[in-house]
Amino acid sequence: MRTALLFPLFFAATPLLAGSFTPPQGCTTTLTVQSRGCYVANYYTCEKDNPGDKWRADFDQEGMFYMSRIDRETQWIESYDLNPTVVQTLDPNPKDPANFSSLLATGRDDFDFSLSKDNGEHTNVKGFDKLTGETATIDGVTLQRTEFEYVETDDAGNELRKSHGHEYISAEWRNFFSGQSEWWDGTQWLPLEGSPVQFYLPGEKGFAATQPIFECDAVMSEATPLERLWRASDGR
Repeated sequence: MRTALLFPLFFAATPLLAGSFTPPQGCTTTLTVQSRGCYVANYYTCEKDNPGDKWRADFDQEGMFYMSRIDRETQWIESYDLNPTVVQTLDPNPKDPANFSSLLATGRDDFDFSLSKDNGEHTNVKGFDKLTGETATIDGVTLQRTEFEYVETDDAGNELRKSHGHEYISAEWRNFFSGQSEWWDGTQWLPLEGSPVQFYLPGEKGFAATQPIFECDAVMSEATPLERLWRASDGR
């Protein structure tokens, strides 16, 4: 019920077009990330959420198209895919919940959980995240590089989507950031690149931006929906 109430409040308080991102009342923007592939993400926290929960709102050149909430262990809690609007939530009692602390401590985290959408779709996600032992410094921020793989199936076991590749994590921010990966479209593996380029903290020029600035001229019209689908499936 809290989620259902928050969703309309978000759109009442937040502009959907380019400008300065304003989170819902009681929430605070903490980080803005400009990434390759022509999208920008704004991260924010809300007073009424559980400690460690954080939200992400994604924008492309046309405005906001996706937002999601994760918990301290980076579990997918809820997400909103726009145009059309579809709400997806984590099912209770996952078989093997995502665990960021385990990834940091052991170098690997396996996960196995289920998701439900308000359109009636129910899916199951199974995969892993693994530290590669490599680090990268992007815009002055040191990140650890990961390897990941996951497959999403329906309740009959049919594969709906799958992906593998590399991401980045920040132990300090307890967050994942996209990297180079491949997405299976049903017939072939398609490369995707959404690595962060610049990070903006409060008070810095570019913080709370809603207009992406990197590789926008290179994004082909047929590639954008695929990248949106991939990011919505990742959800972090």
